[in-house]
Amino acid sequence: MDGETRRKEILNYIAQSTSPVSGTALAQKFEVSRQVIVQDIALLRATDHEILSTHRGYILQNPQSTVRVIHVCHTDEQMEEELNTVVDFGGTVVDVFIRHQVYGELRASLQISSRLKVRKFLEEIREGKSSPLKDLTSGQHYHTISADSDQTLDAIEKALSETGILVSEV
Repeated sequence: MDGETRRKEILNYIAQSTSPVSGTALAQKFEVSRQVIVQDIALLRATDHEILSTHRGYILQNPQSTVRVIHVCHTDEQMEEELNTVVDFGGTVVDVFIRHQVYGELRASLQISSRLKVRKFLEEIREGKSSPLKDLTSGQHYHTISADSDQTLDAIEKALSETGILVSEV
C-alpha cells in the first residue's frame, strides 16, 4: 500500500472509530512502524485535517466527514462549474494535486466549501496571483473532497460525470 492510500485509510479509520485510536494500534493495523504513523498523522494535519492527539490516541475533530480523491479534467471555463458542483452538494474541495512527469506530485491546500470561497479563489486566479496546477498537466488533476457521507460524495461524482469533468478510471 502506498503512503497516500494508507493516509486516506488512516483518516477514515480514525473518523469511524467511536474512541481514540492509539498510534500502536494504527501501526499494527497498517503493518508499519509507529514512527511512520506519526509522520502520516503530521502529513494529514498539514493538509488541514484536524487530528487531535490525546493520551489515549488520535481523534478526528470532525468525524462525521468522509474523504475521497477524484480525478478530473477540464478547461479554465469549466473550473467554476467544477468547484460549484462540489460545494452545492455540500462537499469541500480540500486540495488539488497533480502527478507531473518531471516534478512528481504537486499539492496545494484549497479548503473551498462555499460559493463565496469559490468566487474568491477564482478572483485570485483571474488577477494573476497564480495559475491553476492543472495547466501543468493539460487539465488533468485530482481533488481530495470531503463531505458528510459517501452518498454525498457519490452524488458529487455523478454530477461531475454528467458534465464530463470527472475522469472515469478504468
